[in-house]
Parts: sequence; structure tokens; C-alpha cells
Amino acid sequence: MFLSILSFLIGIIVVQQFSVLPEIHWFITLCFLGLLFKRYCQWRLMFFTIGLLWAICFATYRIADRLPEYLEGQLLQVEGQVIGLPHKGERRSRFDFTVLKSSVQLPEKIRLSWFFPQQEIKAGQYWKLTIKLKKPHGRFNPGGFDYEQWLLIQNIGATGYVRNNPNPELLASPSTWKSFNNLRQSISDKLDSLLPESENLGVIKALTIGDRHGINDKQWNVFRETGTIHLLAISGLHIGLISSLVYFVMFKIAIKFSVISPQKIAAISAVVFALFYSALAGFSIPTQRALIMLVIVMATLTIQRNVLVKNTIVLAVLGVVLIDPFAVLSAGFWLSFLAVSVIVFSLSGRLAKPGYWVGITKIHCVTALGLAPLLLFYFQQFSIIAPIANFIAVPVVSLMIVPLCFVAVILLFVSVDLAGGLLLIIDECLTVLWHVLSTLAAVPYASLALYSPPIYALFVFLGTLILFLPRGIPARWLGAVFLLPIFFVEQNKPNIADVEMTLLDVGQGLSAVIQTTNHTLVFDTGAKYSEKFDMGKSVVIPFLQHKGLETVDTLLISHADNDHIGGAQSIVDQVGAEEIITSVPELQNKYHAVQCQTGIKWIWDQVNFEILSPTLGVLSGENNNSCVLKVSTKNSSILLTGDIEKEAESWLVEQQGIVLKSDVLIAPHHGSKTSSSMAFLKAVNPKIILIPAGYKNRFSFPHEEVINRYIALNKTWMNTASDGAISIKLNNEGYSVNSERVLNGRYWN
Repeated sequence: MFLSILSFLIGIIVVQQFSVLPEIHWFITLCFLGLLFKRYCQWRLMFFTIGLLWAICFATYRIADRLPEYLEGQLLQVEGQVIGLPHKGERRSRFDFTVLKSSVQLPEKIRLSWFFPQQEIKAGQYWKLTIKLKKPHGRFNPGGFDYEQWLLIQNIGATGYVRNNPNPELLASPSTWKSFNNLRQSISDKLDSLLPESENLGVIKALTIGDRHGINDKQWNVFRETGTIHLLAISGLHIGLISSLVYFVMFKIAIKFSVISPQKIAAISAVVFALFYSALAGFSIPTQRALIMLVIVMATLTIQRNVLVKNTIVLAVLGVVLIDPFAVLSAGFWLSFLAVSVIVFSLSGRLAKPGYWVGITKIHCVTALGLAPLLLFYFQQFSIIAPIANFIAVPVVSLMIVPLCFVAVILLFVSVDLAGGLLLIIDECLTVLWHVLSTLAAVPYASLALYSPPIYALFVFLGTLILFLPRGIPARWLGAVFLLPIFFVEQNKPNIADVEMTLLDVGQGLSAVIQTTNHTLVFDTGAKYSEKFDMGKSVVIPFLQHKGLETVDTLLISHADNDHIGGAQSIVDQVGAEEIITSVPELQNKYHAVQCQTGIKWIWDQVNFEILSPTLGVLSGENNNSCVLKVSTKNSSILLTGDIEKEAESWLVEQQGIVLKSDVLIAPHHGSKTSSSMAFLKAVNPKIILIPAGYKNRFSFPHEEVINRYIALNKTWMNTASDGAISIKLNNEGYSVNSERVLNGRYWN
């Protein structure tokens, strides 16, 4: 059974690596192979083929349930229901919506943003809305978050926004008990009213209804640094604890009062409570795993059969991927199952059981070490202080805070006063725990951050298994040797006199990272959308971490438009910059920024950098005073232009002349019709033009007139909106270009 399920799982994983889904003739071929393998009793190959077929069918159905291209940008009037808990931001509310009535065929589930909503949006409400939609699309960068993959996992077939004209109409607000979504919303509202000023409200919501939107960045950082972030989810640990308590209590009661088997009553009660608690969490992957494992364990207790732990785990894996094959794309899937597997492996096969405290300490240590390779692969970080932090936090959260939260949720519908008093106790406990964890997070080298290792580095997980073998098996120390590759992965740097530039996909904005052998320059930083979200934090910094770039030598901000300067603060605060050059130094006073102006030159690793514009007091307007930077190697060059328009272009042609000639041109002003004049394009004479623009942006960049000029001059061009991040390498042979979507895109991209 173990190998058959493993083969099925591998088949599902293989499909998720496809850049395109197979056509029908390949599907028929796989069906034939599956029957052939069954005929000759090749069971492992048969289950592998079934895994392929199951994942392909699921993916084909999910991809088909996406918005047709012809409906993008159209005004659509729909009626439907809000599902899940809405996320309230500074300027907008974001929520998932099921379309129940529409004049055209729309996806089953869509995600909407409503800017400055006229009234509060809640789960379960029925609305009549006028909306604009687009296909699932997200920024696509090395080391970045794949939003399109996340939308696929969540079964969201389109995203869009609500129009306030005509006015949206609330059709109905259903009762609390009509669905779990409504119940979660009711609990959320009651918690808001009882703990309006509590900094721990987001944590309490995470532990009760699985809503983690209220946890702020500071809290996330502390939980991440201490390796306790898993405690913020309604996980298998919490479900197992609640179910165990229910089983124990119901078993004692059934012995005294029931004529039916006490084991059956206790087991059924435990499963019912676990199901309820999982529903409050929205049936996340960790809760699915825990729920399936619990059902198996309770079934074995009821029928008094013994099932091996490894079979329980693989049956849980099978149950999760049968329900949703896309679960294998989630880090939570692997972290959840590997954590359980590592603990079981490290404690089984021993002649003597360790003492309680020794056993608890061992569990925390082996879990931290066992998951380190996976954490580095997914997040480029793992916590060294995690065993100590978890030794303190796990008992407090699991044995005290979670049970109290569960009781408080029940009391919310019985006595608000009692629930309020209990929540105040929970709040105080979390405050004390927060002080302990923040103190641990402040310890030097509390966590280790490394650049993203290659996929083969995950095989070092075998090293952790060797280390966890029972005492007495020889050469266990070799496990530590097998761990070394993940810490000593060779960093891919440009050679001396070579340059690598990555034009990042930051939506409607600009950010480029330029690397030489020993130096890094960041040119612009994308936009800032709120206090919690900007392109510096969500795109540039993850890219720098992915590449193993620990600091920025020069941060160059072309001008003050938000889509160019918005992410600068996050980069300076979190990564640091030894020098800042900008056309608006007054906005960076505390960092002693250097005024960007014509004539500034420097050389890094035999690569020349020269600022060609602006000359102070010559050009008018903020855009025309953008910094223009030329990066040159022996045989090739790149010209970065910011948001200059025709006035600055004419001045550059007149003043710089032949100096403008470059192989690669970053399109001025995102390809607006007020830029990319014919005279400028002829002076630069680029071999390729890169356009930093957002998908379906409201300015319609790049403009059709500009594209026609590129075509008229027979120029190759690429756009981050369709190509994702674009990487350019300059070397002795000239230049080479790669698109992130072409290199690493999957069928959902």
C-alpha cells in the first residue's frame, strides 16, 4: 500500500511540472498504458499512471473554469454570495464571490476588490454588483510569490473590482447558523466587539476561525524568526489536542451512562468536534491531514484493529490529494506531513522510551532540523532558536490558549460576559508569550537566511533521516555531512567585466537589479500600495534573497513617482543601501542621498556606469528629470531611462549623441505615447527594447503608437506584463535574454 500511494503521489507531482497540459491523444495513451500495466500486474506503474490521469483531469477542469479573454475589462452585472471572510484594508475590501446569476458564463468562484465600499461586507451576504474582471494574472519573478498558482489552488477563475456606479445592492444577509461561513463571520464580529484595542486580536482569530489577516508584520516577523509560525494555524496539533480531550471526557461519561460501546461514542464525539473545528479553519491542508488521520485512528479504536503509523500517514496523504491534487503545490502540505513523519521516524524503533522532558526536547529539536532543508527551499530562512521557542510556546498555546479559545467561542453564543472575561485572560497570556518570543527573536543569529538552494539540494533531507536513526547504528554522523550541500551551494555570479540585469515584474512600475561580480545596483523599486504592501517588500527583497544578495551597494531612484520610489523605504530598512542616488534627494534626507546629475561615473568589476541625465535646471517636469543610467561592458550596453518623455529625449539626442547607442533599452515611461520618439529610438538604436508595464493597466501602456514605431524600426521588444521578469546578461559575446515565464512557467501561468 505504501509504495502504491507513493507512486500515485509522484504521478500527481509530475503533472504540476508541465508547462502545458497534454492534449487528448496523450490522455488516451495514458489510459491505454494504465490498462496495460494492470494486465501485467505492474501495480506501481499503474498507480503512477492513475496519478497522472487524476491530476490532468483535475487541472483541465480547473483551467477551463477561467474567465474567457473576450470578457476581460467588460462591465458585467452579477448576483451572488460572499464566501469566506472578507479582508478589510485601508482603502478597499477584498472578498471571494460565488456568481449565482449572470447574463454570461462566468467562473464558479471569483475574487473581487471593492474600493471605499459604501457599507460593510460580510460573509454570506447576497449582492447585486456591477464588476470588471480579468483572467488570473500575477507578477512573475525569480524567488517571488506565484499569485496565479495560489489562485489555481483556491479555485478562483477571475479577479476584478466592484464599480460604485451603478450602486451595488445588498439583496440579503442570511442568519448566523445557515452556513459555516456565516458562523465564522459572526464569531469574527463578536471578537471585534469584545477586543477592539487588543494587539492580539489577529492571533486569537487565527486560533479560533483560521483568519490570519489581522496579524501585523511585526508579529509575523517574530513568529518567523522563532520558528513558531505553525502555531498560528489551526493545525493537527490543535485538532488532536481538542479531539483527545473530547474523547477522554465522552469516554468517561459513556462508561457511566451509556449502554452503547464507550469507545464508539467517544470516537464519534471526537470526530464531530474535530470536524467542527476544521470547518472553522476553512478546511486548510493541515486540518485536512489531521482530520483524515484522526478518522483513521478513531476507526481503528472502534473496530479494535491495529494500523501501522506509516499507513495512517500515507492514507491521509491519499485522502488529501484525492480531494485536491493541487495540495502538492502548497508548502503547508509538505511541511505538515514531513513534520509528522520526522517525529514518528525519530521516536520509533527504540528499545527504551525516553523520559517525558527528554522526549519533548527531542521532538522540538528533530522537527526543527528535519524541516530545515524544506524551509530553506521555500522561504530561504529557518530558525535556529526554534527548539527553545517551541519548548516554551507549544505547551502554552496548545495546552492553555487553544482550549480556552475553543471554550470562549462556545461561550460567545451562551454568555457574552463570560466569553469577554475569558478572552481577556487569553489576551493577557498571549501578551506574556509575545514578550518572551520577541526577546528570543532579538537574540543575535536567532534565524539563518540563505539564498534559494537548487531543487536537488532537497535530497539532503536524507541526511536528517540518517541522523535520526536509532542509537547504535554505525556512522550516523554521516547524516551531518549530507546536510552540507544546502549550506554551500555555489552562488551564480557574473564573471569579471560581465553584467546581469533583471527587469523585475512589479506590475505598473519599474524596478531593475543590476549585478556585477562583487556589486549590486537597484534601479527604482516599484510602487507602494499601503503601509503593509509595496513592491520593495513583496518583489525586490525576495528576489535579492533568492539571488543571495545580502546588501545593495547603490540604490538609484530615478524620480519621485510612486511607481518608481514606493518600495525604497522597505529596501533601505530591511536590506540596506550603502549609497542612494536620486533626482529627489530631499525625499531621502536622513540617508544623505546624492543628487543624480549628468557626469557621475564609476566602475565596478571592469563595468562602466554613467549617468547621462538630468542636468539641473535644464529640463521641466518631474518625468523629464528622471535619472538616465547607461551600463556598459566591452561589447554591450544597457540604457535605463526612468520616465523621460520627448523633451528629455530630444535633449539627450542633442547633448549625448553617439553615447546613447545601446544594445538594450528600457522603454521610457513604460511605453507611453509621450515618449519613445523616433529620433531618440534611432539615436539609441537598440537591438531589444524591454517594457516595464502592468497587465491590463489603466493607462493602456505600452501605447499602440509606440509599438508601431518599434515595428517600423524592426526592433524586438518584450513586456514584463506578458513575459514576467526579464533577465539580460552582457558578456564578451554580446548579450542574451531570458523570460521568467518561458524558463519557469507552468501550465497555469
